[in-house]
Amino acid sequence: MKEKELAPNFKITSSNNNEFELKKNKNKFLVIYFYPKDNTPGCTNEAKDFSKLYRKFKKLNCEIVGISKDNIESHKKFISKFKIPFQLLSDEKMIALKKYGAWGEKSMYGKKFMGIKRTTALINQKGKIIKIWNNVKVKDHAAEVLNAVKEII
Repeated sequence: MKEKELAPNFKITSSNNNEFELKKNKNKFLVIYFYPKDNTPGCTNEAKDFSKLYRKFKKLNCEIVGISKDNIESHKKFISKFKIPFQLLSDEKMIALKKYGAWGEKSMYGKKFMGIKRTTALINQKGKIIKIWNNVKVKDHAAEVLNAVKEII
């Protein structure tokens, strides 16, 4: 997956009890952010940061979705607990995670393991990837993504 390519399509379950299919979400910008786990410190901060800026994204005709391997029940509790205003998608079979390169080898304290690599993709109204952020650091990331959307418009 590269910038300027057509974003890989996927269809996975959403926290709103529907299937989310990428190709049915055109005519607006879309931020897809992949995160490791609901209710962990970094992931909670990232969700809160995107939530705080959500209205500004919406004013720019941009939707946000978060994706992790957590199940829908976990997502619903996470949304309720932190009042997250956008959908979270459950990718338990790692369909989107693999297509977007967000699943791979990680290392912590010298140990290597497979896991979700914090990744964000910005997709335009025609379904093309405009920008990709790999190995995202949570601090100021949501604001950086918002600024990228503003620059494009």
